[in-house]
Amino acid sequence: MTDRHLVVGAGPVGRHVAQLLAARGSEITVATRSGTDTGIDGVQHVALDASDADALSAASDGVSVLYNCANPGDYTTWDEVWPPLAAAFLAAAERSGAVYAITGNLYPYGPVGVPMVESLPDAATDHKGVLRARMWADAVALHDAGRIRAVEVRGSDYMGTGVGQNGHISRQIPGALQGKRAWVIGRTDVPHTFTDVLDVARLLVAAAEDPSAHGRIWNVPSNRAVSQEAALTAVLASVDHEPVKVSNIPMLALGAMARLMPMMREISELSYQWTKPHVLDDSAARAHFAMEPTPWHEVCRRTAVV
Repeated sequence: MTDRHLVVGAGPVGRHVAQLLAARGSEITVATRSGTDTGIDGVQHVALDASDADALSAASDGVSVLYNCANPGDYTTWDEVWPPLAAAFLAAAERSGAVYAITGNLYPYGPVGVPMVESLPDAATDHKGVLRARMWADAVALHDAGRIRAVEVRGSDYMGTGVGQNGHISRQIPGALQGKRAWVIGRTDVPHTFTDVLDVARLLVAAAEDPSAHGRIWNVPSNRAVSQEAALTAVLASVDHEPVKVSNIPMLALGAMARLMPMMREISELSYQWTKPHVLDDSAARAHFAMEPTPWHEVCRRTAVV
């Protein structure tokens, strides 16, 4: 088996995957639309439109693992951007024979009243969750048919290095370090799982290289669920900073913003994640991979570095 890897996407997950692979001496190419240079020693970079199935297939030729770490950041474009991108990944995986390792999320589970375990059905009601559920259903159907080898890992809201504006906690840090009040969606006091982005990358690499892990979803090992206020307070404490006031955006205000701003309408659809406990059951991955999450104090410290 070759030790060549193609990582599509240079966001926090893609960068961490590339760093992990580079550290062990693997041959890695990071592909983005603009050819972004990650600055990681020994990593090659190419400019590539990953929704072009022929171009992605050519780039995937001879690689052992094709990592889908793409993250179209604008929720309002998902219905247009993801279908051709997902189809190109499936085509490239089938043509190249590379393992297809997918960075998923919890949206497909939808609003559930129990800890999210992999055996739960994908029962999303919002269009982004339905879309992500369909992407996995298409991949696992080809896997079950013997046409590709696929695996998906799902983490909760990201914390850790490089998350920045993509994280509900990390986006609050610059203001909080100046003593400003934090405004969050939903309740400030209900338990919510947060996942370190490094742990997403660790599990993605491990699952891709373990044939017994293929053909299913794995939830990323994550620390004990805490409230948004507790998480933000812990991040500040990790750099010896005093806590700040944490307030919730009133639902009426959120509704008004959703009517006026398309992006806020998309975010509002996912507000169920912040109004009731949103807890991940990661016991399967912990047992199968003997993997524990990054210690909470370390997660918080790295989140605080902006």
